[in-house]
Amino acid sequence: MVHVPAALQALVLVLAALLATAVVLSRNTLRQIVVNGMYGLLLVIVFLVLQAPDVALSMLVVSTVAYPLIVLAAISRSRNGKLTDRDREE
Repeated sequence: MVHVPAALQALVLVLAALLATAVVLSRNTLRQIVVNGMYGLLLVIVFLVLQAPDVALSMLVVSTVAYPLIVLAAISRSRNGKLTDRDREE
C-alpha cells in the first residue's frame, strides 16, 4: 500500500467541500451541470487519494459522463418542445 500524506487528503477534502458549495450556489442550469461534472471529477481524485480505485472508477463514469449527458438531453428535449401532452401524462 502506498502512503498518502495527510496534508494531501485534507487538501482534496477541502477542495471537494468548496466545489460542492459552488454547485449549490450556481443558479444557471448549464453552469450547474458543468460545475457538477467538475465536482464529480474532484470526487474521483478524492477516492483515489483515499485508495478506493473501484469507487473512483464508478464515480468517474456516473458523475462526469452519464449524469451530465442525461440532464443535458432532458433539458434539450424539453426546450425544443418535443414533449407532447401524452408524454407529460405518462
